[in-house]
Amino acid sequence: MTESPLRARVRSFSDAGRGLAYLLASQANARIHLAAALAIVALGLWLGLATRDWCWIAVAIAWVWVAEAFNTALETLADAVHPERDARVGRAKDVAAGAVLLASLAAAAIGLLVLGPPLLARLGG
Repeated sequence: MTESPLRARVRSFSDAGRGLAYLLASQANARIHLAAALAIVALGLWLGLATRDWCWIAVAIAWVWVAEAFNTALETLADAVHPERDARVGRAKDVAAGAVLLASLAAAAIGLLVLGPPLLARLGG
């Protein structure tokens, strides 16, 4: 008996949720990203950001989360396929971690550009 399309979609979302739960449970950096994202959202709400500014903030937050998720997926798969220390696997992990760093730096730049001016105006600067 095959699974109904609706049941397959529900299972697919359940699998994705389990993956995000694993990401948060297993990765300290993901928890740091979560805290930063919550702080940025709170700051944006306090500043009363315009919709166009929220778009940039949402993209920046998502970009970091996507990079972190792909990094974790690559590291998990690499460790499963080749558990022994290997320079090539290490390089792949370093590149993936570098992608997270780049995404985080880009998000920080977006945050400064979007949040900086209204924050300075609010603080009287």
